[in-house]
Amino acid sequence: MKRSFFIKFIIFSFILQTLICNPIWGQQVRVLTYDEAINIALKESYTVKSFQEKKMAMQQFFNYYKAMFKPRLDFSIFSPSWNENVIDIQRADDLPVYNSFGTMRFGGNFQFTYIIPTGGNIALSSRMYREDLKTVLALKNYEQLSNKQAYSNLSLSFNQPIFTTNTLRENLDEARYLYEQSSSQFTRGQMDIIYSVTEGFYSLYRATREVEIAIEKLKNSEEALRIAKLKSETGRIPEGDVLIAEISAAQNRANLSESDGNLERSKDSFKQLIGLSLDEDIQIITDLKYDTLKIDLNKAIEEALKNRLEIHESEINIELQDIKVDRAKRIREFSGNISAYYDLTGVSTIQGGSIGSLFESSFDNFIERPPNRGITLTLSYPIFDWGRGSARVQQEVANLKESELSLENTKMTITREVRDIVRSVEEAKNRLEIHEKNQQVAQRSYEISRLRFENGDITNQELGIEQERLADTQIDYLNAFITYQLADADLKRKTLWDFKNNWSYLKTDYLLENE
Repeated sequence: MKRSFFIKFIIFSFILQTLICNPIWGQQVRVLTYDEAINIALKESYTVKSFQEKKMAMQQFFNYYKAMFKPRLDFSIFSPSWNENVIDIQRADDLPVYNSFGTMRFGGNFQFTYIIPTGGNIALSSRMYREDLKTVLALKNYEQLSNKQAYSNLSLSFNQPIFTTNTLRENLDEARYLYEQSSSQFTRGQMDIIYSVTEGFYSLYRATREVEIAIEKLKNSEEALRIAKLKSETGRIPEGDVLIAEISAAQNRANLSESDGNLERSKDSFKQLIGLSLDEDIQIITDLKYDTLKIDLNKAIEEALKNRLEIHESEINIELQDIKVDRAKRIREFSGNISAYYDLTGVSTIQGGSIGSLFESSFDNFIERPPNRGITLTLSYPIFDWGRGSARVQQEVANLKESELSLENTKMTITREVRDIVRSVEEAKNRLEIHEKNQQVAQRSYEISRLRFENGDITNQELGIEQERLADTQIDYLNAFITYQLADADLKRKTLWDFKNNWSYLKTDYLLENE
């Protein structure tokens, strides 16, 4: 019976280790280190891709307004443009006459627009078309008249707002600020991803260690059960102690099954977090060593105030709000506009004929006909608007003051956060050192208790207490280790500074390129 139980125990342990530590047969395991998981997440995770698309949208928004300063070439064709309707012909001392009039046009427009840096534009445009005209005369028993002609036009125009803000430049500045803001959010998002991956990585590590601890507890309880049965057969312990050992082994077996399920759930969550397929089996490798650097609080605050992008984003918000204040002031500003045009127009003078002859006649008329030209200077000022403009300006000025207050509050919040996280890192390091010593003591105490149990100096219950104490200290050390690692990662996120290597995350290629 002893040999049978021992063989079953070996087979059970082998199968359990195979299921936990290895993937389904034939499936390759992907082994990940912490740095590899970070690199994958910064390229493949949903979060980083979402931030990239938002940043790309704002980049294209910025490109759109940059392109507004470049020349533009437009071309359109109408083939055909057909209209027939009734028109009224007013007559002196008589009732109007209603004739029918119709046109059929085939042609197009061509325009080149050059944008002036001052916000105005110069445009050169051309319009040409062939036209079939038809008129039905009501007073002549609806007699129908028809004709074919060609139309050509070449026009040069100028337009320039004066005494007002250059809105093209203003829109470009606004788009640039929004793009800088999205770039800043993209970088902050990467740091948040790194922290989230750190949380997920050590959560998965916790689940892995809990399985290993559960296996160790099961192994110890199985060994205690084996020894108890041996002692029971020789009458050295009562049968009740054997039953207690069997219950303890069964509980540990159930705990192992639960820990194994938690491990698989943690794997799935982590794979989704970093952007891997849920069907891919993974294992992680972590180094239990930890750095015990002395963090200079003043240095941490200095680097945080220098590197934290929330400050830059708050400054951008102030610039954007300044633009809104300027726009509000324009509701009641004195403004003007200068516009001028010079164009040549030709209409064919022959009655019908081929398309070529019609346009040739139109070009001749183009030269003979006097040009159309004009210039307009427009000045405007709202005399009284019942306080609408003033109210809008006061609203935006109040929003500007709120943005300035928000910047100061952001700096204070960052200082408070850094002071708090530096304390948290120090506290986590002290707890970790304590739990590390407790684990060593508990491990040694269990080994001594196991030897005493084999010698019959203590009962199975007392050995079980030592087993639970060892497992508890291992869990406590694990939690303390993870707490310290997360605190250290949070310190890096909140200062954007690596105290181990003494460099800023904004000046390295650790993050994705942020053009």
